[in-house]
Amino acid sequence: MTLVGQAAVDALLGLLDLEQIEVNIFRGVSPPVGPQRVYGGQVAGQALVAAGRTMGTDRYVHSLHGYFVRPGDATIPIVYSVENIRDGRSFSVRRVTAIQHGKPIFFMSASFQLAEEGLEHASPMPLDVPGPGELPTMLEQLEQYPERAQLWSTIPRPLDVRYVGESGWVRSGDRQTEPRQRVWMRFDGKLPDDPLLHACLLTYASDLTLLDSVLSTHGEVWGPGGVIGASLDHALWFHRPVRVDEWFLYDCWSPSASGGRGLANGRMFTPDGRHVASAVQEGLLRRAG
Repeated sequence: MTLVGQAAVDALLGLLDLEQIEVNIFRGVSPPVGPQRVYGGQVAGQALVAAGRTMGTDRYVHSLHGYFVRPGDATIPIVYSVENIRDGRSFSVRRVTAIQHGKPIFFMSASFQLAEEGLEHASPMPLDVPGPGELPTMLEQLEQYPERAQLWSTIPRPLDVRYVGESGWVRSGDRQTEPRQRVWMRFDGKLPDDPLLHACLLTYASDLTLLDSVLSTHGEVWGPGGVIGASLDHALWFHRPVRVDEWFLYDCWSPSASGGRGLANGRMFTPDGRHVASAVQEGLLRRAG
């Protein structure tokens, strides 16, 4: 049976609860159902869990920068090795390498900071964006595409994802060009009050739709008749605390695409307009065979 809602959220929390197998070494697994290649957001989220477990509770992650160097194998565990780069008076830096078959598949640097006061400003939330309650769920949006709806319905769905406009999962030719892609998201269940956990889950979510903004610029879609892709790198900045079991808007756009690669920027906002995070990602994008 496909996991949805709280059951899917609980299963994801289980994936993020890494096993410590040695000092600064952790082991994670992938869901038993899903694509053969490990989802990049899962690897990045687990890597941040590993980094966070070598920290005290008085420092909060404010940024991460990662590179996807090999596809992950979902059938075997991933080993996360954490290196303590620095513990200063205000900042701590960790470097995490995710390893399978004796080779790195992903590496990431993450920086943590003691809470402090300073200058405050933020970019405004986009105006005139429909609320999530006014938009269809992904399954509702894909009802007219039975083969794609079937695929979506068979994978665990811890996230409620609602596109403002068409997603990249419609058929080729059915998507209009749109320079901005906006998606409402929330984890579809109740989560513990753990800031690091919410940051790790935001990391997980940030990889899900970001590259789709490159396709949206051209009216392109994923899969047959469209494009296949893979994340090459990922950067995320955490500006303000956020609960990811409440709605947040992911406002994305692509400033450039060339050489078989596309660059995407994203900003995340709470419904009351707080700018809570920013993301940048480059991906490999090729015509589907």
